[in-house]
Amino acid sequence: MTPFPISLSTPVRFAGPPPAACDVVVLGGGVIGVMTAWHLAERGFKVVLCEKGRIAGEQSSRNWGWIRQQGRDLDELPIMVESLRIWKSLAQEFGEALGFRQEGVMYLARTGAEMAGFEDWLSHAKALGLDTVMQTAGQVQDRIKGAAAPWLGGLLTPSDARAEPWVAVPMLAQGAVARGAVIVENCAVRRLDIVAGRVAGVVTEAGRIACDQVVVAGGAWSSLFLRAEGVNIPQLSVLASVAATEPMAEIFAGNAADDRFAFRRRQDGGYSLAPGASHDFFIGPDAFRHFGTYLPVLKKDFKSTVFRPKAPAHFPDAWGTRRRWSADMPSPFEQMRVLNPAPNMQALSDVQDNFAQAFPALGRPKLRAVWGGMIDTMPDVVPVIDRVAALPGLVIATGMSGHGFGIGPGMGRVVADLVAGNDTGHDLTRFRHARFTDGSKIAPGPTL
Repeated sequence: MTPFPISLSTPVRFAGPPPAACDVVVLGGGVIGVMTAWHLAERGFKVVLCEKGRIAGEQSSRNWGWIRQQGRDLDELPIMVESLRIWKSLAQEFGEALGFRQEGVMYLARTGAEMAGFEDWLSHAKALGLDTVMQTAGQVQDRIKGAAAPWLGGLLTPSDARAEPWVAVPMLAQGAVARGAVIVENCAVRRLDIVAGRVAGVVTEAGRIACDQVVVAGGAWSSLFLRAEGVNIPQLSVLASVAATEPMAEIFAGNAADDRFAFRRRQDGGYSLAPGASHDFFIGPDAFRHFGTYLPVLKKDFKSTVFRPKAPAHFPDAWGTRRRWSADMPSPFEQMRVLNPAPNMQALSDVQDNFAQAFPALGRPKLRAVWGGMIDTMPDVVPVIDRVAALPGLVIATGMSGHGFGIGPGMGRVVADLVAGNDTGHDLTRFRHARFTDGSKIAPGPTL
């Protein structure tokens, strides 16, 4: 089976070399980094995006492809509403190839408790003018063809959308370059260059780039990079496993999920399938370091987490991964250009079984490809979007907790205006860096 996500075998699109100086360096070529560079370039900044491997090589090409307002943390939701508007404009610019379709997101409930959770979130959605509606069991049956699962009802947001991640993000990178951004693949940022207590540049494997500001949008690698600079964030990563089916009859044109499996229609006529709630967690040094901070979310997700004793070699939180290195030596980011974890095949087999039970007329779906991705997450399941007070010139944009693809265009706009010193247009208090050290209670976002 040939995997869909971008990998190290994908040809380099942006070869460099990087310039010697710019205004802002963005570290990380996922959707957040790409859209931050896009919006900075639109604002007239000379911006260089450095990616250690390939644009969208990690979670930005490995996600489900959902663009959803539904189920968002209430402080994320206004940014997601803006992001959906931007996605619509991107679809006009790039056309059908982007894969953008507004076919809706539906959450499906097997229990009364799940229905009650949907009702609770719906009250907040209405306040923001979303088109979200509850669905009865009969309405679910009308919308999802051939379903035999005992769903009691659902939650539907018809305006929510989907796109093709491994196609869309590289296209957005081309758009950023067209606006003046410089993107360089195979160019790991090893360390910050700090002069007189503030950012003066970065040292990459291809040389130094002088700049006044740096945005760390390194996904699962952000914590490792920042810790080497004396900046701590309680970020961990979980493995999400995904499969693509062979073309099959359409059961629902949008995205849907219950607690057992999730599915999303793709452009090629197949579906992307994934476990609805489960994931794998590799225990490493950071897991012990941040155990207390993660207790609230661990209590909620314990039954849906498969714990593994150690990560493969060179993963960000592997036991043997170096935590300290100098700018003149190869960094951990050069040892693993693209984080390409093996999927949990048992979990995907269970998804095939659960799908077959829900749609007996279709049977067990045949898989065309399988893959894994490492989702960078935070204890409260919302990101860190903030300047680092102790290190002027450093901005953090990480920990999207599996929400990055859909919110990327809007979040990139927010980060760009944060860097520019403009009004971001949103209250970013919940996303502040200091929330983990100022005595604030950790309040996990919704797990809808």
